[in-house]
Amino acid sequence: MNMQPFSRGARRTLATLLTLAGLALPVSAADIVVGQITPLTGVLASIGKDLALGAKLWFEHINSQGGINGEKIRHIVLNDTFNVAETLKQTEQLIEKEKPAALIGYLGSVTLAELIKNGVLERTSTPLIAPYSGSPSLRTPPYPWYFHIRASYAEETAYIADHLATLGIRKVAVLYQDDAFGQSGLAGFETAAAKYGGEIVARGSYQLAKPDLGPAVAIIAAARPQAVIMIANTRPAAAFAKAYRQASGDGILFNVSVIDPAELVKLAGLDSVRGMGITQVVPYPFSGVSRLVKDFHRDLKKFAPPDTAITYAMFEEYIGARVLTEALKNAGKNPTSAKTAQALQNLGRIDLGGFIIDYSPNNRNGSHFVDITVIGPEGRLLR
Repeated sequence: MNMQPFSRGARRTLATLLTLAGLALPVSAADIVVGQITPLTGVLASIGKDLALGAKLWFEHINSQGGINGEKIRHIVLNDTFNVAETLKQTEQLIEKEKPAALIGYLGSVTLAELIKNGVLERTSTPLIAPYSGSPSLRTPPYPWYFHIRASYAEETAYIADHLATLGIRKVAVLYQDDAFGQSGLAGFETAAAKYGGEIVARGSYQLAKPDLGPAVAIIAAARPQAVIMIANTRPAAAFAKAYRQASGDGILFNVSVIDPAELVKLAGLDSVRGMGITQVVPYPFSGVSRLVKDFHRDLKKFAPPDTAITYAMFEEYIGARVLTEALKNAGKNPTSAKTAQALQNLGRIDLGGFIIDYSPNNRNGSHFVDITVIGPEGRLLR
């Protein structure tokens, strides 16, 4: 007799009936759990949601192809609202309950620094792939449980300094978030500016919790810089750009890759941010002929909600998920977190179809790629 496989709904119904009868449905291959804790609400929700969706797109593709070594990936996403204490608590609970093979896509320099201090990754031998931060303090000395796929903020700001030097721009100001994120970018730019002959004529800062941009706008506008380098998250950057233009500031604006350009335009208005340069740490995701970008568009169309807008953050975690699955293939059946960490550090140099990652036992900085984009006349990013 030709038996048809049970549908997912039929299996659930059968499982319920068997449970009521004191029996159990035969269990299929175990899941490979990958955990992600990121802000889905609050000040950084737009980025957090994109990070989660980016990883989901690739995991859904892998599962549609039969999984890895016969096992499906179960992607668990939790909302920490960008609260460090909540991140630490949820991480410990997730690791204890679910025993994930790896974590992916945590957001924020402060959050990641506190996770190191907490020591839970070391105690459980749990790797975290593609953390969304370029802070040099998370890389020097290298923290063995973080596997970075993005260049550092110092590399991003150095790229901006080099770019400004080619344009003949010397007088610059810096707006920075007064925490590990902003301070690391400031330090990187100070070093690069000296190398390329730039002069920092003003520095302005703000606190993320209560971002009063007034003092920074006044200091920077009064200095009349040719360019303003921002190491800032989206909402403070938007508030600064709008107020700076209203104060007759005419310097060219730049920011690092953590910003959400679409939200920036929405909050600040196109007139305030048109022409802003934004560094990027992964290739241009909106179009292209590389296999990586083509795969991303295929999976976006198939697994994302209709009319989902492409973002760099989404593409970055899509790449991170691809790197992780390469390691999981090498880790074998039922991969533990320790086996996954070992497979990641032994991954070596891999070409994902237009983007190179290179890890080794002594290297966790998988990429040094930096590019620059510009907000165009219609508010879209241009190369």
